[in-house]
Amino acid sequence: MNGLSHHEVAARIESGLDNRVPDKTSRSLWQIFRANVLTLFNAIVGTSFLVLLLLGRWQDALFGLAAAGNAVIGVVQEFRAKRSLDRLAVLDAPRARVLRDGQILEIATAEVVRDDVLVLRAGDQVTADASVLDAAGLEADESLLTGESDPIDKDAGSEVLSGSIIVAGHGKARVVRVGAESFASRLTADARRFSLVDSEIRNSLNRVLRWIAWGILPVAVVVINGELQSRGGWQDALATGAWTGAMVGVIASVIAMVPLGLVLLTSVAFAVGGLRLAGHKVLIQELAAVEGLARVDILCMDKTGTLTEGGLKFDAVHQLTPSPDAGWQQALGWFATEPEANATARSLATAFEDDGGFQSVSYVPFSSSRKWSGVSFGSSNGTTPTWILGAPEMVLAPAGHAGVLGQAGELARAGLRTLLLAGADGLPAAGKVATLPAGLRPVALLTFREQPRSDARETLEFFRAEGVEVKIISGDDPRTVAAIARRVGVDVTDGFDARELPEDPQLLEEVMGRNTVFGRVSPDQKKDMVTALQRLGHTVAMTGDGVNDALALKTADLGIAMDSAAPATKAVSRLVLLDGRFDRLPEVLAEGRRVIANIERVSSLFLSKTAYSIAIAVTFGLMQWPFPFLPRQLSFTDGLTIGIPAFFLALMPNARRYKPGFLRRSLWFSVPAGLIVAAALLALNGIALSGETTPETLGSASVLTLSVVGLWILAVVSRPLNTGRVGVLAAMCAALVILLNLPLAQEFFILSWPPASLLLAALAAGLGGGLAIELLAWLHRRKFPR
Repeated sequence: MNGLSHHEVAARIESGLDNRVPDKTSRSLWQIFRANVLTLFNAIVGTSFLVLLLLGRWQDALFGLAAAGNAVIGVVQEFRAKRSLDRLAVLDAPRARVLRDGQILEIATAEVVRDDVLVLRAGDQVTADASVLDAAGLEADESLLTGESDPIDKDAGSEVLSGSIIVAGHGKARVVRVGAESFASRLTADARRFSLVDSEIRNSLNRVLRWIAWGILPVAVVVINGELQSRGGWQDALATGAWTGAMVGVIASVIAMVPLGLVLLTSVAFAVGGLRLAGHKVLIQELAAVEGLARVDILCMDKTGTLTEGGLKFDAVHQLTPSPDAGWQQALGWFATEPEANATARSLATAFEDDGGFQSVSYVPFSSSRKWSGVSFGSSNGTTPTWILGAPEMVLAPAGHAGVLGQAGELARAGLRTLLLAGADGLPAAGKVATLPAGLRPVALLTFREQPRSDARETLEFFRAEGVEVKIISGDDPRTVAAIARRVGVDVTDGFDARELPEDPQLLEEVMGRNTVFGRVSPDQKKDMVTALQRLGHTVAMTGDGVNDALALKTADLGIAMDSAAPATKAVSRLVLLDGRFDRLPEVLAEGRRVIANIERVSSLFLSKTAYSIAIAVTFGLMQWPFPFLPRQLSFTDGLTIGIPAFFLALMPNARRYKPGFLRRSLWFSVPAGLIVAAALLALNGIALSGETTPETLGSASVLTLSVVGLWILAVVSRPLNTGRVGVLAAMCAALVILLNLPLAQEFFILSWPPASLLLAALAAGLGGGLAIELLAWLHRRKFPR
C-alpha cells in the first residue's frame, strides 16, 4: 500500500476535493456596520446634529455624542461575535498523518484530499471521514460527536468520523468525505449561522424604538406647524428668518423622544457585568448574555464534563474467591500498561503496577464488539497462565455463574462500570473471530466510576432553591446517567431512554415535562428537546462540552460551555466557564439579576422622558405654543435627573428576583409619569403666557419645573433607598442648585432665576407634579408588588 501519488493529489486539489472548509459567517463587516450605524434613528439623530451645526448651534448638538457612542459599542460587540464564529472549527488537530508515494507524511488538515490514506495512532484526531483499511485494536472516542462516552471498536470496513479521537490501537483508513461534506462540518453547519442571544431587555427596547419611529414623523409635523404659527405663521417665519428658531424647537422635540441614553446605558451595564464575570473566570461572548441566566427557569446539562469531570476512574476490587490464582494483581498491571489498552484498562494503573516479570506469549486486544481482552504469559515451569478481562455478561455463561452476574448487575445499577477478571489454563483463540478458553475461573469484579464535580451538588441545590428546574441530557446509558444524577443530589429513580422519544412535537413536550434524566440522546434530539421546552414557555439554558452539544447550545436561550469543551462548542456558546467550575453559575445568576433589575429601574427614568417629550410636543404644537426648551436645556435636565444618576443606579448591587414583564411594568409607570410632567409644564406655561414673560425667563421656569418633577421621579425609582441611592439623589439636588447659580452654566444653558411670581408658579407646578408622582408610585406598587 503506497497511498496516493503526487499527481493524484494535485488532480484532486484542482477538482476541489481537499479538506478546506468555508469559514464565513452570514454577516460581513459591512453588514454589521450597516445594521448598527445606518439605522432610522441614527439617520434622524445625524441629520439633526448636522442641521444644528449648520445653524451655528453646536451647543445644542451634544446629543450626537451619545448616538455615536452607542453605534461604536454595537459594531464592536457584534464584530467580536463574528470573529468568534469565523474561528469555529470542530477539528482541533493542527496536522494530519497520511501515506503518499509509500512514505508517511505530516501535512496540514486542509491539505488532506479524498482517497488519501490516513495513518491513525492512539491520540490522533481524525481529520476527515474515512473507511478503515486495516486495524490492530483500533478504537475511536466519538463522544464529542455523538455523546456516547464508550470507545467504539473500528475493524476493517467500518468508518471513522472526522472529529473523533483514536484512543487505542493503530490502523490505516482511506478518506471518503472531505471539507463541508464531512460529518463534523455538517454537524456544525447550523451552528455557524449568526444569531444574537435572546435578550428581554434588548427586545423590549427595540419594540419601544419601533413605536417611537412610527410616531416621530406625525409628531414632528405637529411641532413644525405649532412653532411656525407661534412665530407669526409660515410666511412671516420664512420671510423674517424666524424659522431657524422653529427648527431648533423641532429638533429638540424629536431628539427628546428618542431614549438614546437608555440604549447606551444598557450596553454599558452589560459590558460592566461582563468585566465583573471575567474576574470570576467566566467569559461572556455576547454582552446581552449577562441577563440571560436571570431569566432561565430550566437548566439542561450534559453529564460528561458538566456534572462529572470526564473520563473514568478506577473504583474498587470485589474479590470473588478467597484464594484467587497467583499473579492476578500483576496481570491487571500488565493490562493497564499494554500499549493498545483502552481508557478503562489504563485507569487500572493507579492501583496495579506492572513489575515487568510477565512476558505475553499470546494476546487478544480488547474489542468493543466482543467486550473482552485476553493474554497468556510464559512461565519458568512451562505453564501458560491465562487472564481474561472484560464485561461479565460477555465472559461468563449464565449457567453456573448466576451469583457473579447478579452481583455485577447490582454494581451496574449503582452507576458503576463493571469488568470481570477471570483466570484460565488454556490459550484464548486469536484471529479475526477470537474465542474464549474453556474452564474460566472468576477472580474479581473491578468497578470504575465517573467522578462527579465537587461543586455539582451544591450548585444544583442552589438552582432548585431559586426555582430553576434541572434536566440532565446525555448520550450514555440512562441507568448510568440516573445513578450519577442521584450522586449529585437529583431526586430521580430511572432515566428515560431517548431512543424511545416520540417524534410528535406534542408528545415530546409531555415526555420532557414528566422526566428529569435522559440517556442515549443523539445530537439532533438534544436540539429538539430544547425547542420542546421552549414551546412550553420555558426560558432554557444548556451546558455542555462536546460538539454533539453545539446545536442545542445555540438553540437554547443561553448556551454555557465548560473549559474542556470542543472549540466549536465554545464558539457558539454565550458563556464559557474558563476554569470549568460549575459553581460559577450562581455568580452569573447574581450578576444577571443585578443587570436586569437595575436596567428596569433606570428604564422608568428614560421612558418617562420619552412619554413627556411626546406629550409636550403634541399638546404645545396643537395649542400653537413654542416648544418650551432648547436642546441644550434638555441636555441639562436629562443629565441631572436621568443620565448621571442612571449611570450609578445601573451599576449598584441589586439582588431582586427576576419576574417576566419588564416592559409592561416600566411602561405602566413611565407613561403616566410622562403625562404628569407634561401636565405640570402645561399648567406653568398656561399661567405664564397669560402675563408678561420673555422666552428666556419662561424657558428657565420650565427647566426648574421639569427638574423638580424629574428629581421626584428619580427619588421614587430609587426606592428602596439605601446609602448609595440617597447619596446619588442628594448630589443631583445639590448640582441643580449650584448650576442654577453658576454664571458660566447660566450663560451656556441660557438660564436665569425667573421673577418671583413665575418662580412661585414653577415651584408650585413642580410640587403638584411630585405629589401626583407619589400617587402613581403607590398605585404601581399595588399593581406590581415586589
